[in-house]
Amino acid sequence: MKKLSQQEEQVMQVLWQLQGGVVKDVQEAYPAPAPPYTTLASTLKSLEKNGYVSSRRYGNVYWFEPSVSKESYSENMLSGIIDTYFQSSYRSLVAFFAQKEKISREELEEIVRLIENRKE
Repeated sequence: MKKLSQQEEQVMQVLWQLQGGVVKDVQEAYPAPAPPYTTLASTLKSLEKNGYVSSRRYGNVYWFEPSVSKESYSENMLSGIIDTYFQSSYRSLVAFFAQKEKISREELEEIVRLIENRKE
């Protein structure tokens, strides 16, 4: 799965939130300032070509739906970051955020609880 451009990713965020829609729906739900209609239509067609979106035609409009779940995309991108920047080590990732004081003790304790509960 290739990383999406910033614009493609933002369109996917809106489409995931909507769970599908026509270009006008995406434009209305897009954070301001929304790109022009033609730009969104072109981006959605590109996402469709690359397998991230599927569409169905109804008359003269297309209904677009995500073909890739947000969870699947997020997991794939996060795995790539961990592989590239943290030598495939989740421990190194957590240690990095702890050292930079980007994660609190309470959050770390919650992570430990989540791991322990998963084992049960």
